[in-house]
Amino acid sequence: MKKIRELMQHDTWVKPYLKRYRSLLFYSLLFGVLTAICASALMFTSGYIIDRSATHPYNILMIYAAVVLTRAFGIGRPVFKYLERLRSHNWVLRVTSDLRRRLYHVLEKDAAFFEEHHRTGDILGILADDLGHLQNLYLRTVFPTIVGYIIGFIVIVLIGALNWFYGLLLLLLFFVEIFLVPLISQSIEGARRYRQKAINNGLYVDLTDNIMGASDWVISGRHQDFTQRPKPALKALRTSELKSKRFGWRRDFILQIIFLVMVLVLIIFTNQHLTANQAQANFVSAFVLAIFPLSDAFIPISTGFDELPLYADSVQRLNDLQPTPQQLPAQQDLDPKTFAQLTLADLQFEYDADSPVLINHFSQTLKKGEKMAVLGPSGTGKTTLLQLILGDLTPQQGAVKINDLNVLSLQKQRAKFFAVLNQSPFLFDTTIMNNVRLGNEQASDADVKAVLEKVQMKQKIESLPDQYDTVVQEAGSRFSGGERQRIALARILLQDTPVVLLDEPTVGLDPITEQELLETFFSLLKGKTVIWITHHLQGVELVDQVVFLAEGAIEMQGNPHTLLQTNTHFKQLYDMDRGY
Repeated sequence: MKKIRELMQHDTWVKPYLKRYRSLLFYSLLFGVLTAICASALMFTSGYIIDRSATHPYNILMIYAAVVLTRAFGIGRPVFKYLERLRSHNWVLRVTSDLRRRLYHVLEKDAAFFEEHHRTGDILGILADDLGHLQNLYLRTVFPTIVGYIIGFIVIVLIGALNWFYGLLLLLLFFVEIFLVPLISQSIEGARRYRQKAINNGLYVDLTDNIMGASDWVISGRHQDFTQRPKPALKALRTSELKSKRFGWRRDFILQIIFLVMVLVLIIFTNQHLTANQAQANFVSAFVLAIFPLSDAFIPISTGFDELPLYADSVQRLNDLQPTPQQLPAQQDLDPKTFAQLTLADLQFEYDADSPVLINHFSQTLKKGEKMAVLGPSGTGKTTLLQLILGDLTPQQGAVKINDLNVLSLQKQRAKFFAVLNQSPFLFDTTIMNNVRLGNEQASDADVKAVLEKVQMKQKIESLPDQYDTVVQEAGSRFSGGERQRIALARILLQDTPVVLLDEPTVGLDPITEQELLETFFSLLKGKTVIWITHHLQGVELVDQVVFLAEGAIEMQGNPHTLLQTNTHFKQLYDMDRGY
């Protein structure tokens, strides 16, 4: 409990929504209390009718008021229950919707470092389990606990007003029922629930590894290992969950015994204080029966307490999601049509004082329509350079400028200036039309078809049964690697930005397909400023200048045609790349 209190003190994911939707929360609790009151009142009036009818009243009117109240409470209970469910689920769905939206925003801000900071399995676990646990936190812990405490307080006050001794005795029993037993249960069961959560989180990580590496399992011939790998964790989880169920059964039995003691106390109380005359005796059954529906409000409290470690872990994981902080200058507006040049002025960057310098005094200026290839071995800072250009990273020295404006001051307009085509552009499991229109949601069907024709996909698409409404399947698996790149290029053409960044878009393709695709790229991107990250020299004759990076600094640069004639080292690299 101490850990949970400390966590909630610094929480930024749960408390804000308690405040934002406090009116819905209030009405949810109000209707929950009214539901319990109507249930008890229904039993109370029913008990009174039974006792009063047993005395053979001479006129039906003697119990008519009780009959009407019984009907009213009988109608009120389901009505208030419906309203409570309607309000509470509305409240929970609003909160979880906001939480999901916030989660996406956090991940979006950290997109440049997603693979460095997050594991896919962890994010899958947060989406599938943690947000669901927070939903249960409200429905199975917050609401039942508060409603149970309010009802318990009302009962104790009413009995205490009639007899303080029995009021204190019920207070003691209520304390055990709705506070002491839940705390003991949580201390015993909490650690087990936490282990179950840890095993489940690990299973999500293993699941993503197995799915994403399924082909490697098959190629290695380790089919048995693939199927056997999760079994120990699943067995441990099942064993632990069975122990939890058995513990829950025993705990609920004890709670029912305590509740039975409450009933006995009320029986003794009514027999001692409500039997002085016939009028009082008519209320004996009423008082005793009225407490029975309250078990529905009290017993779920312990179950909610048992799950607090799950909620605490979920809240902790959400609070640990912090995007990489970046201080941006005041944002400015610039018309993309006025783009004249992209300037990389004396850039220097390192992640921290203990890491090596990845970009070391890098300077280049590209005018509108110029194209530059950046080459170098892995780890020389090529991808880091793209992140600096996009504004995902802030250099320790120098600046990236569009015209005379720092790119950091244009982040709100970034999608209007930069388009990116990387090694594995993602195609969503929807139609070709929708995937391409991602580049410009306002584009017409004719615009989409026009860019697909430019990237030489028209004939292929129109040969398909559903043509442009063909679903590309998961990650675009309906098409080959080269075709996926062409569809992604169509998306970029539709986006129509002045600067295009190519991050090794042809890696893994055969040389012929690669050359054809590169020629298509640079033919269609004529007039665009292009920075192309590549690992070899195929197609380099299509650019205006080549820059070789070594340890973050420029080792060699120039026009590829000039270098081929004048630079022996470049000619050797060029010949080696072609296998001469």
